[in-house]
Amino acid sequence: MLSPTTAQDFEQHRGHLTSVAYRLTGSFSDAQDAVQEAWIRLQVAQSRQGSDLEIRELRGWLTTVVGRICLDHLKSAAVRRESYVGQWLPEPIVTPVDATAGTPSATPDPLEYVVTQEQNRFAALVVLDTLTPAQRVAFVLHDGFDVPFAEVACILDIEVATARQLASRARKAAASASVPVSSEEHAAAVERLVTAIASGDLNAVIDALDPDAVLIGDAGGTTRTAVNIVRGSDRVARFYLGLARKYGPAAVFSMSPVLVNGRLGGVFAGSPGDDQYPQFAARVAGFTVRDGVVCAAYDIANPAKFSAVPMLDHTEPERK
Repeated sequence: MLSPTTAQDFEQHRGHLTSVAYRLTGSFSDAQDAVQEAWIRLQVAQSRQGSDLEIRELRGWLTTVVGRICLDHLKSAAVRRESYVGQWLPEPIVTPVDATAGTPSATPDPLEYVVTQEQNRFAALVVLDTLTPAQRVAFVLHDGFDVPFAEVACILDIEVATARQLASRARKAAASASVPVSSEEHAAAVERLVTAIASGDLNAVIDALDPDAVLIGDAGGTTRTAVNIVRGSDRVARFYLGLARKYGPAAVFSMSPVLVNGRLGGVFAGSPGDDQYPQFAARVAGFTVRDGVVCAAYDIANPAKFSAVPMLDHTEPERK
């Protein structure tokens, strides 16, 4: 059995480990599972080896263990994606807009800790989802958390030189992610877009979007969203205004402002529909901003990805 001191030490690292696992998997639920599994493996290791167990640096040891666990999660997710309906997005982490920013406390809530990390912004995670499991592990562990390539190679069961190559390729892909703007600039751009959509003015919506804006929907076949990526400000604007006409202003404009991975976004509670408008499923809206306008919008409507969205039900609705 582990002593209370060891358990307390583990809790000191829970936020860090959750951040590692979330960045590796893009899933908060998988991240929580990975951290819990790391705790179990630590218990088992000490139970089997007792005083012979040597862990020079607990944080580093646990980070490596979480990396191994998440590699298995990534391989499993890759299989699931082969039959997934539509686009695949990371699980959003939703917190109140008035959440206190700043340095995390000594033992912060894991969710609170994760959203303080700039590398966990939604746009960065979307890019990470384009990598192979091995590339993602090599890049995130080495570049993000200073895990030596020798340990990365051991996790992946490859040569050190190969681990370096994987991280290099991933680094080039990650460079395509939009550079994060300030919270103020992000909020101003999102508010401008929402106001334009509410006005129903097509040109105003287009002006609030980057000319090369994209909209990515993820419902996993549970409800309606864009199955393919919508590209271009004109098409994205028409998509949003089309939603308003189809589902009604009460459903589409009932967005509750929240922070989505630390930046202003929204949660839609959904609408059961009536004689005039069809059902509008609950969803999370996230955004990426560039040069003062929205360059990417994310419509996450798969209830299976609401594990870190406390105000929404995780139960899948009846498929339409």
